[in-house]
Amino acid sequence: MKRQRSTRFIVLALLVGLTLLLSLSPVSAHGYLLRSIPEDRAVLERAPARLQYWFSEGLEPRFTSLTLRDQKGDVVATGEVSPDNTSLLAARLPRNLPDGAYIVDMRIAFASDGHVVAQSLVFFVGKEINGVTGQAALNQANPLEVIWRTLTLSSTMLLFGLCFLYSTILVPAWGTKTYRAGLLPPRIMSALNRVMVVALVVAFAGNILAILQQSMAFFDADVGQVISQNLWSVVRVGTRFGDLWSARMLLLVLVSVLFGLSLYLRNDQPETVRPFWTANAWAMLIVVGTFSAGSHAAGSIVWPWVATLNDWLHATGVGLWVGGLAALALILPAALAPYEGDQRRQALLAVMKRFSRLATACVVLVIATGIYSAATWIYTPSDVTSTPFGGALVLKLLLVAGLLLVALIHHMALRPDRYARWQNITNRVQNFIPTLQLESILALIVLASVGLLSATPVPIPYFIQKGVPPPTATQQIGDLSLAVTITPGGPGVNTYDTLVTHNSQPVDGLNIRLQMVNPQRDQRGTWEVTENAENGLYITAGPEIDRAGEWWSLLDVTLPDGSIQRAAFDWNITNEASVQESQPPRLQHFIALAIVLIAIGWVLYPSGRWLYDRLDLRPALVTVAIAAVIATVVFSVIGVVLIQNSEAQYEAVLNPPPQVVNANLPDEASLERGKVLYDSACPNWKTADQPRLIERLPRTRDDQLFLATGQSWQTFPACDASLSTTQRWDIVNFIRTFQR
Repeated sequence: MKRQRSTRFIVLALLVGLTLLLSLSPVSAHGYLLRSIPEDRAVLERAPARLQYWFSEGLEPRFTSLTLRDQKGDVVATGEVSPDNTSLLAARLPRNLPDGAYIVDMRIAFASDGHVVAQSLVFFVGKEINGVTGQAALNQANPLEVIWRTLTLSSTMLLFGLCFLYSTILVPAWGTKTYRAGLLPPRIMSALNRVMVVALVVAFAGNILAILQQSMAFFDADVGQVISQNLWSVVRVGTRFGDLWSARMLLLVLVSVLFGLSLYLRNDQPETVRPFWTANAWAMLIVVGTFSAGSHAAGSIVWPWVATLNDWLHATGVGLWVGGLAALALILPAALAPYEGDQRRQALLAVMKRFSRLATACVVLVIATGIYSAATWIYTPSDVTSTPFGGALVLKLLLVAGLLLVALIHHMALRPDRYARWQNITNRVQNFIPTLQLESILALIVLASVGLLSATPVPIPYFIQKGVPPPTATQQIGDLSLAVTITPGGPGVNTYDTLVTHNSQPVDGLNIRLQMVNPQRDQRGTWEVTENAENGLYITAGPEIDRAGEWWSLLDVTLPDGSIQRAAFDWNITNEASVQESQPPRLQHFIALAIVLIAIGWVLYPSGRWLYDRLDLRPALVTVAIAAVIATVVFSVIGVVLIQNSEAQYEAVLNPPPQVVNANLPDEASLERGKVLYDSACPNWKTADQPRLIERLPRTRDDQLFLATGQSWQTFPACDASLSTTQRWDIVNFIRTFQR
């Protein structure tokens, strides 16, 4: 009767947990849109030259697309992932788009985990049109994805926990040299082998289902097409998801081979069984890491490597605790079958006490790393209360709380003397096996919730700036109009779009070179030849803008008659306009990281104490060791300081602050004034070694040229002493044109 009640209770718990999981409606995206140009529902006076959309994570170029349609549904333009920045989706637009509504349909495939999202945005040219709206990303999780994630996570954790349970718990507790093959009785080894076989089969099945479902998502095809057309192999070879999947499958094959060898050699070379199982434990640790590499953590905008390692630690703790718990519940009935009464209890306690210590350490590690993970994504209370991620996280915490409660009861039952006041509760679990089975089922439900959480998008941080327009300016060069846009317009990699028109008609076939200049630091980028993208659009890109402040864009336009005209733009670059692909850590991140480090220290303390007890602590040796540590720290600090100073000195030598700052924008007017002044006030410069000056110009700073106009410099005599500061800068700007 008690057994039936226990079974009914377990089944009820399973059904309740699964109902809770199925009631959740997660969305199937990890990344999110950081910046869009133009913004959703923007009303523009004229059509933009390009569409650009930045995402928080890299995209899969082969499976990401952008289609622009007009309000009639006709395709106007298509786009793709930028070859220079995989988080940027862009499209070039034809000129003279008529007024109206335009819909941007995006199919976004995130590289980190392969999630595919369909989303559409709208912008208007001329005036807003009522009734035209975009479509937000679909928010229904793919059931097939939830299934394979649950299967792969559960089987991986079980394999990991099983191998470490054998090596660190069962052999030390029950091992004896009487049984040479694995050091455990044959009935226990048989139970372990059965669990290993089933877990491996489920792991392979889950991973095969994963590659099929991912191929279906990438190609928008059914499973028959994926298999018959061999589409899954394209995903396996050409995507990050495929790379991680291949690594995971190779490791699982290795685990299978080592396990097979342990079975094959158990009679002839029984001493190899334990090393094979131990090797599999470490191989499964790497398999666990492949899930972290494709998790939310890999796309963190704060310390992504720390977040990924933290996720790996979190998964390791879960695997040792939950996976080991499930493995223990599965093999205990066979292991304890021959025993009765006190003998059975003593055998059980020998294992449970060891596992309890391991589980306690894992729980501390899981809680600490969980706090850091939450701090990575949760910035405000509304991120918990009003987002799918917050709901999934709360559900997971509730399930973990139930798991911890059962684990706490087991912990107290193993120490009846210490917890005598709770004897009424602990006496009910003296058999352990039914409650271990309950705990294992709760653990399975927790892993299912982890699968759902990994398919749920993280909240978009409140500090992400989206509505900052890119810097744009227009100038005339004769009959030509040049409209320059820097996108996104902040420090970092930018694209420089120049739209050239004549009487509102696009002009192609020009030779346009662009140079970015920071006058305050007297630094110049290289001259870049722009690409004529047709429809009057000339583009180039580069990382020259590395900080906020004043910047110049110099454009030399070669006209059809061979003459060169200069357009110069003065920009005030701000940090707000940049795409915030990374963020500096905040106080919450430092606190959470400190908690993780304290937890790691607490977990490692017993091992550290064991090593400490075996150290030779004679005063002379301790003194030498302390001196060596102090010397190492001191010399390391000195080395770091020297390296930093050397780098600062090297930077100061290469790019010292200018003695005088060029305040004259080198536009066409400045160049014309400079030419006249150069001819009249610096006549001797023409007869000097001018070819040598031209050769040195790329390495000569503006302040050096400015000082040279007022005093002799090498073979160049001083210019007219009556020149004003502004006139001397005009001459410097003109001298720069010798590089043309």
